[in-house]
Amino acid sequence: MAYQSYEDLEVWRKSVELSVQLYRVLSDCRDYGFKDQVCRAAVSVPSNIAEGMERDSKRETAHFLHIAKGSCAEVRTQLLIASKIGYVKEADFKVLTSDAEFISRMLHGLIKSLTPKT
Repeated sequence: MAYQSYEDLEVWRKSVELSVQLYRVLSDCRDYGFKDQVCRAAVSVPSNIAEGMERDSKRETAHFLHIAKGSCAEVRTQLLIASKIGYVKEADFKVLTSDAEFISRMLHGLIKSLTPKT
């Protein structure tokens, strides 16, 4: 592969930034259970990218990238709920959701690049 480490991947950097932004947006949220759930899902995205990229086979790497993609969908779902119950402003919802969708598309492309064509 053309990168030196997972830190070189744009998708990893963007997912770290999404996690940081989500923590900032929810910093005043007093629903600690909800906040914990959505933040854990967000942190799961770059964490699983990192773990997958450190694996020894493309199959293992793809497995962890699939987990990261699933966590990204979880974040989008929880952002929608947060928006509907007033935990997240509409402008923040739109930006964070757009970022999460972009990350998901990037993960899809990375997974596809690792999957053998049959």
